[in-house]
Amino acid sequence: MNKKGSSVWNTIKKILHFITTVIMYSVFLVLIFVGLILILYVVDIKRNAASGQYKPPLFSAYVIISPSMVPTINVQDAVIIKRVEGKDIKLGDIITFTSTDGRYSGVTITHRVVRIEKTSSGKYMFRTKGDNNNAEDATLVGEDYINGKVILRIPMIGYIQYFLSQAYGWIIAIVIPCLGIIIYDIIKVIKLIKNNMVKKVTNHKEKKKLPNKERE
Repeated sequence: MNKKGSSVWNTIKKILHFITTVIMYSVFLVLIFVGLILILYVVDIKRNAASGQYKPPLFSAYVIISPSMVPTINVQDAVIIKRVEGKDIKLGDIITFTSTDGRYSGVTITHRVVRIEKTSSGKYMFRTKGDNNNAEDATLVGEDYINGKVILRIPMIGYIQYFLSQAYGWIIAIVIPCLGIIIYDIIKVIKLIKNNMVKKVTNHKEKKKLPNKERE
């Protein structure tokens, strides 16, 4: 292979190495983030159970599967929610709640608060609406049915979640990049060893050519 071809091949290898490294670290960071959320979830649930109280987890994550909040939140985006008291929810906040509507009973929904009411007993009730929906939700949401307020949106992470849940996803996203990096590093080590050996042989030959006086 000529120098030009070798240079192009080295550039391609560097680009591939960079891409696989970025993919691997991105997946790694996502897994760390999800792991931290799960740890907080478990710790909070156990603490609430020990105290005999039922509360939604302090932090939770949901993948959106409905277009009702487009374009604010798209399908396959993930939202991170934080547990809040009813008194801390304001107009315009996006909340995740368990629906009591007969058509969607028990379904977890993420919609925006468009009106706040208060019962005679002091309980907060919230009228919600999807940004992409023409009408408000049919039923009010009681504060006891609210899981939390959206504090963060992670675009398209649902696609990554689905991709990694498949066997081929792990192979493509984890195994192949890791093997590529390992093979790339092994080749670099072999080349380094080879170059060192060539230098030693060259130096040895040059020493043999030198006159005795110069060697002394």
